[in-house]
This record gives sequence, structure tokens and C-alpha cells, in this order.
Amino acid sequence: MAASVKDALGELDRDSYVSLLTKVVGEARHVQNNPPDLIPKEDRVARHVLDALLPLSTTTGGGPLIVSHVVYAEGRGNVIVEYPGSAPGKILSFVGCHMDVVTANPTDWDFDPFSLSVDGDKLRGRGTTDCLGHVALVTELMRRLGQTRPELKNTVVAVFIANEENSSVLGIGVDALVKDGLLDKLKAGPLFWIDTADKQPCIGTGGMIAWRLRATGKLFHSGLAHKAVNPLELAMEALKEIQSRFYRDFPPHPKEEVYGFATPSTMKPTQWSYPGGGVNQIPAECTISGDLSFADGASSVPVAYDILLKDVVVISVVHMLTPFYSTTDVVKKLQEYVDDINANIEKLDSRGPVSKYVLPDENLRGRLTITFDEAVMSGVACNLDSRGFHVLCKATEEVVGYVKPYSITGSLPLIRELQDEGFDVQTSGYGIMATYHASNEYCLFSDMCQGFRVFVSIISQLEEDSN
Repeated sequence: MAASVKDALGELDRDSYVSLLTKVVGEARHVQNNPPDLIPKEDRVARHVLDALLPLSTTTGGGPLIVSHVVYAEGRGNVIVEYPGSAPGKILSFVGCHMDVVTANPTDWDFDPFSLSVDGDKLRGRGTTDCLGHVALVTELMRRLGQTRPELKNTVVAVFIANEENSSVLGIGVDALVKDGLLDKLKAGPLFWIDTADKQPCIGTGGMIAWRLRATGKLFHSGLAHKAVNPLELAMEALKEIQSRFYRDFPPHPKEEVYGFATPSTMKPTQWSYPGGGVNQIPAECTISGDLSFADGASSVPVAYDILLKDVVVISVVHMLTPFYSTTDVVKKLQEYVDDINANIEKLDSRGPVSKYVLPDENLRGRLTITFDEAVMSGVACNLDSRGFHVLCKATEEVVGYVKPYSITGSLPLIRELQDEGFDVQTSGYGIMATYHASNEYCLFSDMCQGFRVFVSIISQLEEDSN
């Protein structure tokens, strides 16, 4: 059976693939996802998927494919395609091919990002790696199934989704499909999330918490610093203390080495802001912003320290977390750190003979507040004992020549929620990591050919299991 499946499905057809990719990349301008300025219309891509597959569907009577177009917001549909197998409960799925893209500024590119250009093996344009190249690839797989109609025991399902590149608006893409139970039957078999890169299994991703630390002091003339509470100094010293406690409570986890994470969970500042004022004023407040990464490979934005702030300091910080720590636990701990520092602010390190955070004569204390963005993402550690992982590894070694699973501390939205719902999520992709979200994005046709062969091998292996 394995040989016949491979013979039936064959290789990726270059002319067909490039033709379809030309159409979907030609829609890239209209599916940039950066609200409120840019709201994608994923149906512009979906219509090309539907045009390719509906002629081979039960809808038109032209073939076996069962095609559904599921829309939760106008112009922003999802597409579910099913090639039915003969054995009840036997199923595998390719999910995560999203029909929106990140923004592209044509002035930063050496070629037009919104039309496909072909340079030998290179297929260039926004979305070729992330993720319109995969949309076209999986569409070609389903089209080949519909054309050749191999006798399979396993049902093969493809899910093309809206709204992956932005999590500020929910209820449009895969989250809504899961909520409505439209993907429930996929829990019976491996779910391959096709939205990473470099042709190897991605077995771990990081979680992310974006937060803001606001320091409030007292505005005063900088020549009379003893009458002020400098929020910038307060913010810097508080952040140092918070980071120290974070690394104590969330140290490198033993499983990070097993999964190959390059770094442990990290916490770092990335932005400063304050209300403005003269250079001779100590501000009343400022804010530092940033992220917290759970196993983080993302780089931080340098923080500018050469400014004298006014009243409020806001520090923006990102935490990136490896999937072995709970984002809920981390948020709780951060709030505890801030509460404790506020209660004991006299004990916090200060800077110089008149630097202080309490003015007793005025009954005034500096204070900290911490807030968190709603879009908290948890990391994922794929199940390394699952059949899905094993067939993906075997297929990769068979096609690519070697298998080297990796983990990243960048965050992939949505897949942890699928895992928590009971799906066996495995991830892979066939674009190029170096061009992910970058200017001059491209993929290689030869890599996509290997991706097609990996998919065919996965189907073949799972058919052998069914015999």
C-alpha cells in the first residue's frame, strides 16, 4: 500500500504550484494583518484554494473532496478540506496554513513583495515562507488526492485558517473552529501544524508575556533632587530586583536541554516612555515595557538610558518562557514581586546621597504598578512519544536525508490551545527561517518539493499502520 500511495501521489508539479502561488502571493497586499490599520481579507486567498479544489469536490460532483468554507467575519473565511478514508476513526490532518501575512513596506524590499517573482529555485514575495507558500503546498496535496483518488483507510484533512498573525482580535480563525467543534474529529490522529521552517520538526516553542512596569514619583527641579522621587531611578532599581527574583524562581529547566532550546526563560526591558518635560526636570512617572520569554531566542530592542524623565516612568518588558513553566504562575509571581517592593520600598537600593523613594514630611511614597497585555501566549512542547512525531521524523529523514528536531523561543499562537484541547500537535514547515517576517522573503521550490514528499510519506506510513 505504501508504494502505491507514493506512486499515486507522485511529486509536486512545478507549473501547478507556481501558478497557484502566483495567485495567492498576488493577494498579499490585501491580507496584511495589522489592525486597526490593516484588516486582512483572507477570502481573497481562500477563493484561489476553493477554485483549485471545488472542481474535485462533492459540492460540484467532480470528485471525492468534501470542502467547507467557514466564515466568522465578513471576507475572513477558513477552508476545511477532507479526503475521506474507509476506516472509521482513522485520520490525520495538516493544519495551520494561514491565509494572512505580516506587513511589508515595498521601499525596504529589493523586489515587489506583493507579486511572486521567480529567480531559479527562489520563489520571492511576502508570504512565500510564512505562510502562503504552505497554503499553496497543502492545496496541491489535496488536489492530487482528489485527482488520483487512492484507496486510503485514513481520512486526510487540510485546514486553511484566517487570522494567525494577530491575536488582538479573536473568534475568526482556528480558535472559533475549535470552539464550534468543527475540528473535534482531528483528535483521533496526528495534527501536523505546517507553519514553521527549515524542513525539520519543531518540537518546542516559547510562551510570551508582554508587560508594563509603571513607576510613579514626584516631579521637581533637577537641581533640588532631594525634594523629588525620581521615577526613573525607582524603575531601574525595581526592574533589577524583579529580574533577580524572576531568574531565582524560574531557573533553566532540565527539559530545555532535551528539547534543544537555545536559551532558558528570559525577562528583559525593550521600551521606555515618559510624559515629557524639560531636561532640568525630574519627572513624576515613567514606564518601561518589554517581554518575558519562556525559552527565548528573540532579540531585545536596546533600551535608551540617556534621558532624564519627568513624573511617570513606564518600562515595557517582554517575558519569553519555555513551555515547562506556566504563564499563569509567572504573572502571579510578578504581581507578588511588585506588591512586596511597594510595601518595602524604603529597602530598595537607591542612587546617590539624596536619592530616595519616600518623602516622609510630605507623606509621599513612590509606587510601582504592573500591567499585562491580554495576548499572553503559552509555549508548546510536542509529545515526543506520539506516533505523529515518529512518522514525521521518519519522513523527514527519508526525504531530507537527516532529522534534527529543534525548538525556538519565538511564539506560535494557537497551537498550545489545540494541545490543551487534546490534539496531538506536531509542527514543521518548508520555508526559510532566515526570511521569516523579513524583507525580501522567499522560499525554495526544491524545499517545497521535499515538503510534499514528507506529506506523502506521512500518509504512507499511517496507511501501513492501518493494515
